[in-house]
Amino acid sequence: MNRKQFILLLVLAVLIGSAGLIVYQHNHAGWESADTSIGGKLLPGLAINDVAQIHFQSGTNSLLLGRRDNVWQVQERGNYPANFPKISDLLLKFADLKIIQNEDVGPSQLARLDLLPPGAPSNAATLIEFKDQTGKTLASILLGKKHLKQPAANADVSGMDGDWPDGRFVTTGPGASSVAVISDPLDIVLPQPDQWLNKDFISIEKPSIISVQFSVATNSWKLIRTSETNEWELADAGAHEMLDPSKIYGVTSPFSSPTFDDVAPLNPNAQPLASNTILTVETFEGLIYVASFGAEKDGRYPVTFAISAKPSAPSTAAVKLAQANQFTRWLYYVPSYSVDEILKSRNQLLLQETNSVTAASSK
Repeated sequence: MNRKQFILLLVLAVLIGSAGLIVYQHNHAGWESADTSIGGKLLPGLAINDVAQIHFQSGTNSLLLGRRDNVWQVQERGNYPANFPKISDLLLKFADLKIIQNEDVGPSQLARLDLLPPGAPSNAATLIEFKDQTGKTLASILLGKKHLKQPAANADVSGMDGDWPDGRFVTTGPGASSVAVISDPLDIVLPQPDQWLNKDFISIEKPSIISVQFSVATNSWKLIRTSETNEWELADAGAHEMLDPSKIYGVTSPFSSPTFDDVAPLNPNAQPLASNTILTVETFEGLIYVASFGAEKDGRYPVTFAISAKPSAPSTAAVKLAQANQFTRWLYYVPSYSVDEILKSRNQLLLQETNSVTAASSK
């Protein structure tokens, strides 16, 4: 080997060694970066007090929760009041989410983890964007497939089938260099408007008169009482008509603890609700509630409300009227099980023996 060949080999060795050192340092730096992020917060800069909008996008489903005049609302439901405790829990959860694992995943593997952009036809992630009052994005995150864990060999898995979710694959928006795993599957994140509505709405207290008007007039009825301690009486009762106390128990407290499945904004240009049944409740506080029921479908009634006050109502009624009237701009879908007890026909409120006497006397 001559001197020239020796120098050439020496240069090649130095180059190869330098390249190896660079690769090592790059990998080592990447490992150190991932390792130090484990246990750290996923969104360390998220200031939850600045969040005024939360946008969800999953496939064709889009949802925007917005804060206006310090009240959270669901835009897709005509700005119906949102469930603030649920939104608060969501913000606190995301502000405290910690990374438990980092994975180097190339673009070709994102589909496997359901982390493709939200517009992808399949394997798309769920996008969540936290924005301020001006619409500026404060933080964003893509939620992918849930991370599954095999139960331990000695674990009690009765009633469980195979793996169960113990976390979720996520990235902090498009262009992120790595995929993280968090220790919460985030089941609370559902981009469905009905899941974010405030279900505490109209509540009727201290009823004094309750009446239901059916399309068949003979099914209609009216109950009255002169004080909160008096017994209920059937107005215009026939000679043989007597109320059955066991049957009117669920009738005499209509919408005292109401619930609903979903709402739709009232459209002033749409045809009015074709009402088959009308419930009217007057209270000792001087308020009058009128609930109009449409035909039952799929286990739900469409219901609209109108609320007014008697001229003789005390001044305290005005406050309740204002609070209740904020809920009259929507059509409610109320589960049938919650109102079937209220919408009994006249005969269903009577003692059975009086029904028999009435039927016999009519022959």
